[in-house]
Amino acid sequence: MARPKAQDHAAKRAIILNKAAAVFADQGFDRASVANVAAACEISKANIYHYYASKDDILFDVLDGYLGGLMKRICGLDLSGFEPKDQFRKCVQEIFLAYQGADNEHRLQSTGIAHLAPEQQGILLGHQRALIGHLASIVCPILPKEIQTDKARLRAVTVSIFGMLNWFYMWNQNADEIARRNYANLVCDLCLNGFSGLSNVPE
Repeated sequence: MARPKAQDHAAKRAIILNKAAAVFADQGFDRASVANVAAACEISKANIYHYYASKDDILFDVLDGYLGGLMKRICGLDLSGFEPKDQFRKCVQEIFLAYQGADNEHRLQSTGIAHLAPEQQGILLGHQRALIGHLASIVCPILPKEIQTDKARLRAVTVSIFGMLNWFYMWNQNADEIARRNYANLVCDLCLNGFSGLSNVPE
């Protein structure tokens, strides 16, 4: 008979994933060890192996939880009743607010996916493609016709928007919700109106 899971099993796994994300992001996945994760969690290495079979499994769970949750939050956002430009603004703000408190996971996705098995990579890249595709579908109606019908240019525009959002943490760590909303509005105004639309953006 299989050993029943403790009532706090999910909570302990969540702690491991949170600490592991910080360890992997700070030390680099190659250099970090399961022992480092255990030390950060203040538990034994053997206890880590009670929850995860390998360091790779921990990394996958960190990224799958983060990217999967992000995808569900953004793709599930109710934009009905909004005009196309307002849909874009609401979606960009929601993406940026979803990044709050997840700097380690966010940093880790750029370097960690390549370390995983092809099947696991496929799942994570699927989450990313879904996010890009969803934003592209929102951006498309407000773009010039020649870009709407050019898949390569539409993707380039969409990825460029993510680029403006994704590296914010590098120069503004621990930004609060107000700072994030202000920056999201700046990105939207820049995309929708060009430089001339930035004069009234809060500093």
